Parts: sequence; structure tokens; C-alpha cells
Amino acid sequence: MNVPEITVKEVHAMQEKGDPFTLLDIREQWENDLVTIDGSHFVTMEEVPSKFSEFDKDKPMVIYCHTGVRSAAVTSYLLEQGFLDVKSMAGGIHAWAIQIDPTLPTY
Repeated sequence: MNVPEITVKEVHAMQEKGDPFTLLDIREQWENDLVTIDGSHFVTMEEVPSKFSEFDKDKPMVIYCHTGVRSAAVTSYLLEQGFLDVKSMAGGIHAWAIQIDPTLPTY
């Protein structure tokens, strides 16, 4: 399955416009403690199957991790669960720190 992706610039533009969407950080706790994107919701990748019933299926969702590998897997999983508008943020928080907010630490 080709996983739908969105660029960090497109996600930032959605934030700037105030578009309603869920930004989901699925990294590990230590990664979230180190750096996060304002306005994102945090659920570890392992918790997604037990928590996806809490997600709004009618609201677009963008998933991110460190570089985009884990978020692609979770995006694929959520699409299989019946979510219609889910995208993986290409390049993850690493790309966000480089292209959008260089004040954020990288790891």
C-alpha cells in the first residue's frame, strides 16, 4: 500500500490557516520529552491500537515520528481500521526542525 504523505511545509500551512486536524506524535516518551511540535497529541506507537477509538475519524489526521518510518506504518494501520483522511508527515520532526523551526533540537 502506498501510504499518503504530507510535507512539513503543508502541515505548517494547515496550522497557520487554522485548519481543523489532529497532529499525532507517535514517538517514544523520551523523544517527546526532548522535542515536540506545538499543538500535537502524544500517543506512543504501541498505544495506537488501544487508543484509536479515541481518535476522531471525521477529522483529518497527520501522524509524525522522528523521520517518517514509524508514522508511515501507523498511517497504513489507521487506514486499514477505516480512517479515511490520514497522512504521514514526510521526514518527521527532524524535517520540521530543519525546515520549519530551526530553534528545535534535532537528534
